[in-house]
Amino acid sequence: MRTFLMILPVLVGALVSTAPALAQRQVPKIGTICPMGYVDKLNGQCSTLGLVNYTLQPTHGKACLEGWMNVGGGYCRKK
Repeated sequence: MRTFLMILPVLVGALVSTAPALAQRQVPKIGTICPMGYVDKLNGQCSTLGLVNYTLQPTHGKACLEGWMNVGGGYCRKK
C-alpha cells in the first residue's frame, strides 16, 4: 500500500500530461513567424503572455477544417 501511495503522484502526472490541450497560452514556433495574437519569445516558442487562451492546431501545410481559421505561423484557431 505504501508503494502505491508513493507512485500515485507519478501516475496522476502521467495522465494529466497526456491529456489533449484545449487552449494554449504557449505553442511551439513552427515556421519563421508566430500565429496571430502570439508573441515570439525568441526561444522557439510563441506565447500570448498569459492574456488569452486560444485553441490551436497545426495546419501541416493543409487548409483549416470547417469552424477553424488560419492565423498564420502554421496554425489554425477555432472560431
